[in-house]
Amino acid sequence: MLWARPRTGQSLLSTKTFNTGIIQAMHHFKYNKKELFCERTPLSRIAKEVGTPFYVYSHATLLHHFKAFDGAFDNLEHLTCFSVKSNSNLAILRLFASRNSGVDIVSGGELFRATKAGIPPGKIVYSGVGKTVQDIKYALDTGILMFNVESTEELKTINRLARAMNKRAPIAFRVNPDVDPKTHPYISTGMKENKFGIDIHEAYQKYLFASSLDHISVIGVSCHIGSQLTDVSPLTNAIKKLIQLIRRLKNNGINIKYLDIGGGLGITYRDEKPPHPAQYAKAIQEELKDMPATLILEPGRVIVGNAGALVTRITYKKSNGDKTFYIVDAGMNDLMRPSLYNAYHDIWPVSRTDREQITVDIVGPICESGDFFAKKRKIAACEPGEMLAIMSAGAYGFTMASNYNSRPRLPEVMVKEDRFYLIRERETFNDLVRGEHIPDFLR
Repeated sequence: MLWARPRTGQSLLSTKTFNTGIIQAMHHFKYNKKELFCERTPLSRIAKEVGTPFYVYSHATLLHHFKAFDGAFDNLEHLTCFSVKSNSNLAILRLFASRNSGVDIVSGGELFRATKAGIPPGKIVYSGVGKTVQDIKYALDTGILMFNVESTEELKTINRLARAMNKRAPIAFRVNPDVDPKTHPYISTGMKENKFGIDIHEAYQKYLFASSLDHISVIGVSCHIGSQLTDVSPLTNAIKKLIQLIRRLKNNGINIKYLDIGGGLGITYRDEKPPHPAQYAKAIQEELKDMPATLILEPGRVIVGNAGALVTRITYKKSNGDKTFYIVDAGMNDLMRPSLYNAYHDIWPVSRTDREQITVDIVGPICESGDFFAKKRKIAACEPGEMLAIMSAGAYGFTMASNYNSRPRLPEVMVKEDRFYLIRERETFNDLVRGEHIPDFLR
């Protein structure tokens, strides 16, 4: 499968029939003899030059996954808008911009990044429940494709600001279809209990109200039910409800140009079996027969998740009764997912050995009991100084990082064949206090 993680020791190359031909499905992290490589670059060589810990991304995997996902929808009029929140590095955004990608943003900062990376404003969709006045003005001035509006109050604010700027704001309502996405509750967004969107039963009246406003252009219907989806049926159920709404709006003279179905297609971290993009696209296409609206998709994790790894070094080995800990130089501030979601990530030794497998907890240096990457994990016995690669860390890794415990954030590296490029420098201690000031009365 294209999105499956290979098991340690297995070939990382497989093939999958897709569209009109055969594509090579390559993970691009592989062992050459006993050394772990990203494409044709050994991770140990990167570590010598940039130090540990660091994030590393495979250019070939990023490009391959984007083409595979976007290409799956070739038979539909569509716009792929990469989800910036999953990985916001300028180099990665620039790569997707070069492939005619749009983006889905949730803040003014992400809008700044997108335009800095060369994403055309007409391919930018602005989502999120808490858009500020400043960020709305910024987006209006930039001329984005549309706002995915989350509430009547937000709609009124956008209309007021657009009037003051003598503009018409293009909008869609984010509709909450009350569909269970069958994913982790923290990343479920399409049920009544979630804070996102407007109730589908209220949507029609809200669209009528929006169409009456003088500086609003109603152009879309939007929906996003959750992240790390491994089953297409919740999404197709949501689409059925959205199509009914679109038809009802059309009968009242409101023609919808765009149907934004969000993102959320999952990847394999452990034993999940998400659908291949071709299956995903086919299921969606079946629901959209005779629907003239342009489809907007917001993939993130499915493109970048398995394209990245976090490389960390073991600093200490510690035993506590029957328990063994490997203490590494990366922490929960660098990769939050295990602590936040109890998420599973494969962990591979950068240099393989024939030592016996032992059960360990792999933990960081942060002063929290929740600072761990794996618990009771079987792994080949390692020694301090050896490195581990925490796999499938390309999505929601660096973007969720913090400076907790006053730890500088990590460098990011992109590998292209046998060369690597520093796409973000490691922060320094001076970076930690940049912008801070001691008032005169404390001097």
